[in-house]
Amino acid sequence: MNKIIKTTLLITLISIAQSSFAQEFDEDVKSIESIMSALTEVISGPANEERNWDRFIYLFSEDAKLIPTQKSETGEVIYNYWTPQEYVEMYQKTRGGTAFYEQELHRITEIFGNIAHCFSTYAVRTSENGPIERRGINSIQLLKGKDRWYIMSVFWSNESIQEKLPEKYLK
Repeated sequence: MNKIIKTTLLITLISIAQSSFAQEFDEDVKSIESIMSALTEVISGPANEERNWDRFIYLFSEDAKLIPTQKSETGEVIYNYWTPQEYVEMYQKTRGGTAFYEQELHRITEIFGNIAHCFSTYAVRTSENGPIERRGINSIQLLKGKDRWYIMSVFWSNESIQEKLPEKYLK
């Protein structure tokens, strides 16, 4: 009986927390524009500022993936993939205490029915108004649920000497 009470209490607390996040971050997921802005805002900030990881996770579907790609020195394409929670853990372990400012330079958005794809060119700085340290493209897939948008995946690649960003993605 004691286990049933504890389990019921835990489920109730989780439901309250989720409801609280829904109210707090509801505006972030109302449109494609708002979810794209929220994503950039939540990952950007000074070195001594903890990111709002609850807000970050709220933007994603339960089974979303974050997938960075790159080429090895031998030209082999390599990638990682994380759930939003795994990304948070990786960031806190390897990048915590690092200033990071991402700016969207250009976006192409395609929509059909309840799906959308944003091809978003970005620039990264390590100080808010500092020089651009790298650029690349985020390929972001979105799903329109009943009353909100969800990020299904963020798939990205940094620009390199061998692969420069085409002009059409910078206009």
